Amino acid sequence: MSAAAFTVSASQFTGAKQRRALNARAVTASSSRRAVVAVAAGPKKIVIAGAPASGKGTQCELIVDKYGLEHISAGDLLRAAVAAGTDLGVRAKEFMDRGDLVPDEVVVGMVVEALDTDKAKSAGWLLDGYPRSASQADAITKEGIIPDSVILLDVPDDILVERVVGRRMDPETGKIYHLKFNPPPADVAARCTQRSDDTEEKAMNRLKVHHSNVEAVVGKYEGKINEIDGNRSKADVFADICGVIDEM
Repeated sequence: MSAAAFTVSASQFTGAKQRRALNARAVTASSSRRAVVAVAAGPKKIVIAGAPASGKGTQCELIVDKYGLEHISAGDLLRAAVAAGTDLGVRAKEFMDRGDLVPDEVVVGMVVEALDTDKAKSAGWLLDGYPRSASQADAITKEGIIPDSVILLDVPDDILVERVVGRRMDPETGKIYHLKFNPPPADVAARCTQRSDDTEEKAMNRLKVHHSNVEAVVGKYEGKINEIDGNRSKADVFADICGVIDEM
C-alpha cells in the first residue's frame, strides 16, 4: 500500500484544526488539559475517549494489566452482536458500515449490562470509547454511570487516517496489526482481515462524526477531562495516563 493511499488534503481537515484550537482553551503550559480529581477510596471509574485509531485499545490493555479494572468497549460489544447476528447487531451494522454513530437505544443497554457485574463494581471500570455524543453521556448518567475521570487522547487527523487504513486483524487471535507500523508475522499475514469500516472514506466520515460530537461530550464532564498527546510512543502516552490515574 502506497503512502498516497493515506494522503488527506488540508482542506478536508481545516475544520478539525479549528476544533483542536478550541480544545486548547484552558490549556496549561504543557499544552494539555489536565484535571486533578479527588476521588474517594474505592474502585476507580474511568472513561477513555478519542477519535478512531487514537490508541484507545492499546492503552486500555496497558491500563487493565496495571490497575485491574474491568474493561468495557462499546465497539467490542457491538461487533460481537454483529458477529452473532442478533437483532441489535443487524441494526448496528448498518450504521457501523457507514461510519455513523449507532443509535443510543441500541448501545446503552449493552453498556449498562456489561457494567452490572461483580468485577466492575469491586475492581472499578474502564469504559472504552463511550460515550461518543452528548446524548449518550446523558443516557449513561441517567443509569448512574458517572466516571471519576475522562482521559482524552489527541492525535492529528492525518495520522489517524493512516493508522485506520493500514490496520489489520488476525481473526484467530483478535490481535491488531498495522501494515506500516506493526506488520503481522509472515505466517499470520495471509489470514489477516481488514474491518469493513477501515477504509479511507469511512475513516474520514468517522472523524467528521467524532469532531462534531467530542466537544459536547467534554462539556458533559467539565472538570474531569485529562487531555493527553496520543501522537507519541505508547510507552510515553501510558506514562502520562498513569500519572493521571495515580493522582486520582
